[in-house]
Amino acid sequence: MTEQMPNWEGFMLPTLQVLSDGVVRHWREFQPLVAEQVKLSEAQKQELLPSGTQVKYENRIGWGVSFLTNVGALSRPKRGHYTITAAGKQLIEMFPNGVHERDIRALGEDPNSPIRVYQKTERTKASEPGVGIDGDSMTPIEQVQSGIERIHEEVAVELLERLQGKEPGFFEQAVVQLLLAMGYGGATGSGSVTQLSNDGGIDGVIDQDVLGLSRVYIQAKRYANTNVVQRPDLQGFVGALSGKADSGVFITTSRFSEGARAYADGVPTRVILIDGKRLTSLMIRYGVGVQVRETYKVVEIDEDFFA
Repeated sequence: MTEQMPNWEGFMLPTLQVLSDGVVRHWREFQPLVAEQVKLSEAQKQELLPSGTQVKYENRIGWGVSFLTNVGALSRPKRGHYTITAAGKQLIEMFPNGVHERDIRALGEDPNSPIRVYQKTERTKASEPGVGIDGDSMTPIEQVQSGIERIHEEVAVELLERLQGKEPGFFEQAVVQLLLAMGYGGATGSGSVTQLSNDGGIDGVIDQDVLGLSRVYIQAKRYANTNVVQRPDLQGFVGALSGKADSGVFITTSRFSEGARAYADGVPTRVILIDGKRLTSLMIRYGVGVQVRETYKVVEIDEDFFA
């Protein structure tokens, strides 16, 4: 069983231990040392936040460093550089097996402790007492991104239901619109889109250039979740492409059988398969069939401003 990565609190003591020699280090230098201190696996070191914008363990260390700096356990002598303080060394002695936010906050209330009172605005509900372990283990950034991910999962389910409930012509137009939104159809994002009926299973064509010399051929199957796209469906589409193009896109609201995927991988004609899960993911990513309801901005200190 793979050992779970420490939450942001779990990285505080290892960070203090790495910096316990009093050397001033840049955060890029000591974060890998902290990862080694807690014995993160190579997979854990590569794990990203849900947004894919930052390494998860670095984000968690960053929140721990921010907290420790706020209470005076670490100091920042210059931009991006940190060193331990007497208060930080005391935390190592007092909590050799790990320190929690609540422990440090309690010390901050003690006038005889070198730990300062943590200064913060209103605490988010996700980290108030009584929240489940998963919520407590995540940094605020992870909580926001995890929440967005859950919203997208719920929207994806409804997107499939809506697409499956419309007539085939609507679905065919929707997938053509998606491919245009993805950039197919020329540099201007537009092109000549033709719906073809009774043309050997080709449901849409997108011209990649003004003259139509390069085209994307589409097959769109609006299936229920239980109706799996089989190998013969792929064979029919590849046959329809013969003499027209050496590639195409097959899109469905359900999924592809193993036989269908194996056929697509082995046939000389390049066929891109997009199942329901990938379809809704692309629709959300490129804003097709969805609209932005709320926009949030996450801010951080501008170090250049204070340089």
